Amino acid sequence: MTSIQIKGVPEETHAVLRRRAASAHQSMQEYLLRMLIEQAGAPTLDEILDWAEERGSGGLSLDEATAMVRADRAGH
Repeated sequence: MTSIQIKGVPEETHAVLRRRAASAHQSMQEYLLRMLIEQAGAPTLDEILDWAEERGSGGLSLDEATAMVRADRAGH
């Protein structure tokens, strides 16, 4: 495994994280590692959009898809 060091953390931020780690019955390192793993495991919106773009549009333009959704919502 590798290590990460973060410098210049504001005191208030550090205090909040320390309290949250204690509430979770974890060390600061355990708490932050869990947070980083969770964050890295969930795709960002940009990653999802890139993935969807790579898959192809399925033949509908955004305007066509928008019109279909609006018609469906209107009950047509």
